[in-house]
Amino acid sequence: MLADRFPWLTTIILLPLVASLVIPFLPDKNGKIIRWYAFGVGFADFALMCYAFWKHYDASNSSLQLVESYDWIPQLGLSWAVSVDGLSLPFVLLAGLVTTLSMFGAWQVDRRPKLFYFLMLVLYAAQVGVFVAQDLVLLFIMWEVELIPVYLLICIWGGQKRRYAATKFLLYTAAASIFILVAALAMALYGDRVTFDMVELGMKNYPLALELLLYAGLLIAFGVKLAVFPMHTWLPDAHGEASAPVSMILAGVLLKMGGYGLIRLNMGLLPDAHVYFAPLLAMLGVINIVYGAMNSFAQSNMKRRLAYSSISHMGFVLLGIASFTDLGISGAMLQMISHGLIASVLFFLAGVTYDRTHTMAMDDMGGIAQVMPKVFALFTAASMASLALPGMSGFASEIAVFVGFTTSEAYSSPFRAVTVFLAAVGVILTPIYLLSMLRQVFYDAGAAPDCDVTSEGLKALENQGAVCFGTNCILPADAEFSDARPREVFIAGCFLALIIGIGFYPKLATQLYDAKTVAVNAQVRQSYARLAQATPPMLAQESSPRFAESEVAPVLGMLK
Repeated sequence: MLADRFPWLTTIILLPLVASLVIPFLPDKNGKIIRWYAFGVGFADFALMCYAFWKHYDASNSSLQLVESYDWIPQLGLSWAVSVDGLSLPFVLLAGLVTTLSMFGAWQVDRRPKLFYFLMLVLYAAQVGVFVAQDLVLLFIMWEVELIPVYLLICIWGGQKRRYAATKFLLYTAAASIFILVAALAMALYGDRVTFDMVELGMKNYPLALELLLYAGLLIAFGVKLAVFPMHTWLPDAHGEASAPVSMILAGVLLKMGGYGLIRLNMGLLPDAHVYFAPLLAMLGVINIVYGAMNSFAQSNMKRRLAYSSISHMGFVLLGIASFTDLGISGAMLQMISHGLIASVLFFLAGVTYDRTHTMAMDDMGGIAQVMPKVFALFTAASMASLALPGMSGFASEIAVFVGFTTSEAYSSPFRAVTVFLAAVGVILTPIYLLSMLRQVFYDAGAAPDCDVTSEGLKALENQGAVCFGTNCILPADAEFSDARPREVFIAGCFLALIIGIGFYPKLATQLYDAKTVAVNAQVRQSYARLAQATPPMLAQESSPRFAESEVAPVLGMLK
């Protein structure tokens, strides 16, 4: 059938890219036509990917599907090779949803709207390209292309320190991505045949020393993107200065590229090295959880508080990847999907609040729930999801990581106990900084009003709707503090519906990738069984993972 041979993935990538080239020629003075055009393209692309995956993707199959491969530069072994499996499909859908809704949420952009939406559509295509690329150089190219729109979006439409934040983001991520290219060249040139195809690279038998070096380089590249301590410092600055739509994409999609890379390349292509690096990942995960939570509590800027919260939540991804259990890695995937939805709606609502208050300083807010009850209700629901309230997707993902790591036989009991205890401390800190944020922003912060309206005069003006925002008393006639509009409620509602749906029925998400994550984890356990037999003294150290005999036995059975 023609539908089976249709290049679905190539079309999904090229549609927003080609559509972006039309924007400069559209007649539009006030930006209305441009924003509806960009949103329409994003929605059409998201609808196309939903249709293609619904009709042509088999969730029970762990192999690559919708495979497309075209020779690009055959002399160098380069090809346009794209496909999806359980690791990439959820993030392709996440990228489509978040980017489309972020463009719908960018209605306030009235400066250079053509350039803004042009960059958003280019970013859309690059994100999808990263997740579906099966040629390592193609992945690197898409990875680099994605950096340029983000840099410009922060640099032009950001806050007062936007140039500093944009430059820091570009330097960190561009410098780290060099390790992807170096690793790609090293893996491609090793052996008899030069190839950048990930499937063929995964079948090569690399020396352990080379694997360890490759793993370390890729860990730096993906660790910067995932905001792993101490390579995280670009993230609070970028979030603090970026506009709300860009922050939605940064937190909702771009951070997930780091976790995706760790599972796809580090675990999938270098399983032997992963056995040695897994304890380090677990320790870095705990540091991220606790450090991010404590720093989040210390922030007075709302978006910087949410940025450090993202750093904390990415620690659970590292913990799940290092768990050596099917449940743990499934929890890591679910945590990335869940956080993508939760962080996107939180940063969107932070932008909605900023549009009304014109400040991100929580000390200058307080008591705005009385004039923005819809925003307050939506913000509260999103915060409850972020602090892992049962019935929300955040709870399902974090409990899967905890149970997966706790029940793992890969580590000694003391190591597991200390790791889980410290991670639990971070979980306790999460509701503290989120609930305190809600109190400062939406309730009476307790600050004495400092304005021309006296307490007697303020009491007399209550019937006229006088409102105090922190230390600034403002009358509705002097500023527009309107509640959430239907468009804003719709955007937040789309995210919250998925968050609650996954929270009550996690299989909505897990069924997309379970077959693949089980296969990847089985490959890692095979590597451990082989390494344990070859060099038992080295792997017998307390800091190295170890499997119980009952867990290694099935793996050894697969090797026979």
